[in-house]
Amino acid sequence: MKCPFCRSDDTQVIDSRVSEAGDSIRRRRRCAVCQKRFTTYETVELRMPQIVKSDGSRAEFDESRLRVSFQRALHKRAVETEAVDAAIQRVVQQLLSLGEREVPSRQIGEMVMKELYKLDKVAYIRFASVYRSFKDVSDFHNVLKTMEKPE
Repeated sequence: MKCPFCRSDDTQVIDSRVSEAGDSIRRRRRCAVCQKRFTTYETVELRMPQIVKSDGSRAEFDESRLRVSFQRALHKRAVETEAVDAAIQRVVQQLLSLGEREVPSRQIGEMVMKELYKLDKVAYIRFASVYRSFKDVSDFHNVLKTMEKPE
């Protein structure tokens, strides 16, 4: 860690303390060259993977876009906001747990479909119709047949 005063690389940790919330560490440091003291904080940095779209382009993960997808599929459906928030967090946690730097958008779409299936079958069909580009009524019929099969 460089000293913010003299830019020396020679600094020492004098004291370390975990924050009350337990999510960061506060370190008191002293520069061996200029003897000035300063404080640093250490926290965990979680990086969401980049999204690889079907055309090959890449985009940063945007949770608000995920939320919009859920909201569109669930439009005028009686699903509690807490349940939707929990489903979105499960998708985000799945993405983080993959540990990948890039994830295909198709994989995220499949995660969303699984969550919508648990939340509301009509919303699931709405999302599937757009996501899988249904062409006619037979596509809807095929999805409904698979939903009728016992799990």
